[in-house]
Amino acid sequence: MPDIIDDLEWRGLLSQTTDLDELRKALADGPVTLYCGFDPTAGSLHVGHLTQILTLARFQHAGHRPIALVGGGTGLIGDPKPAAERALNSAETVEEWGRVLGRQLSAFLRFTPGGERPGPTDAILDNNAEWLAAMSAIELLRDVGKHFSVNQMLARETVRSRLDGEGMSYTEFSYVLLQAYDFVELYRRHGCTLQIGGSDQWGNITAGLDLIRRMDGNAPHGPAHCLTTNLLTRSDGTKFGKTETGSVWLDPELTTPYAFYQFWFNANDRDIVRFLKVFSFRSKDEIEALERQTEERPAARAAQRALAEELTTLVHGEEECRKVVEASRALFGQADLGDLDAGTLSAALAEVPKAELAGPVDELPPVVDLLAATGLVPSKSAARRAIQEGGAYLNNTKVSDVEARASGEDLLHGRYLVLRRGKRNIGGVIVTA
Repeated sequence: MPDIIDDLEWRGLLSQTTDLDELRKALADGPVTLYCGFDPTAGSLHVGHLTQILTLARFQHAGHRPIALVGGGTGLIGDPKPAAERALNSAETVEEWGRVLGRQLSAFLRFTPGGERPGPTDAILDNNAEWLAAMSAIELLRDVGKHFSVNQMLARETVRSRLDGEGMSYTEFSYVLLQAYDFVELYRRHGCTLQIGGSDQWGNITAGLDLIRRMDGNAPHGPAHCLTTNLLTRSDGTKFGKTETGSVWLDPELTTPYAFYQFWFNANDRDIVRFLKVFSFRSKDEIEALERQTEERPAARAAQRALAEELTTLVHGEEECRKVVEASRALFGQADLGDLDAGTLSAALAEVPKAELAGPVDELPPVVDLLAATGLVPSKSAARRAIQEGGAYLNNTKVSDVEARASGEDLLHGRYLVLRRGKRNIGGVIVTA
């Protein structure tokens, strides 16, 4: 393994550290215990969280001990948003979301096998509700709040922007106290001396570092450190992790494995090498080889395919990835559509333009009508031209007759048709009950 700091720098991840030389020395003397927090403000993690999750995993691969902290306490408050007050969720909702996040985080790190004694690099899954819920208001104000300057808190960028607009509640204003105390608690419990997070969290993270110095001045576990990673954006300046339909979630019920795979497979050539560095565990040599393939044969999308398969396997499992790859190949005429199970085909067609027909269907409309209904062509006359020019397909079979009509026997699993215009424009027809 390369030096973890050198590796993070090469991958374009390293943004800020409190004392890089001292941190390098501590990591060299390791293992170091580090943590990153994840608030349950939704029912699933999304791909925007992967930067921090995989950074925790990189530290573990390099011989350090990661703590994945679920914010069951801080999630009841919510990190202040730059523009408006965050809606508060019920305690029951936050508790359930916290359990979901815990299960998702556990899939990325190596924990102690059942029945064995914990090893020095085995991961820890913790929840800050354990100590924050037990803290009284007096304890928070007297033991934690006295170490915070209101002047410094007011100078924070998020607070300033909110005070210039709609204002900020005392609840959100106090969030930094809770997150800072997490670092103190993990320092005391586990000897955790490093907190990581996105660069937008620098103020919260350094507040925790300062609180350790003030509350535990004798530093029984040695000096603590902070490290942040660069925020990721697309080359066109748009926000990473968003699509036209919203966030790309890790939960397969919210974002299907097929849609998850396609998100990475459709990455722009200008972005894919950066994405590989941030999200792949491939070596420098492997990534540079994929970069050369992208430059020499961009149409092959070798880098996109490699990353899509790696991450889909990591998040959803090898078998689910295999199904997704087969579905992708089948939709584009490279495999038999009949080999796809109904669930995989349904998930794939959910991501393409489609038309629905109320069933039961005694007679299906002409292919011309279906092409237009799916939006693959702007009109029936355009559909006729596509057929005449040899660019229209029904279930991967070329349609040569402008009067062609699908039959009930063409329905896959009794309710699906796959239409294609040219090589890459896919549409679907679904017969509803």
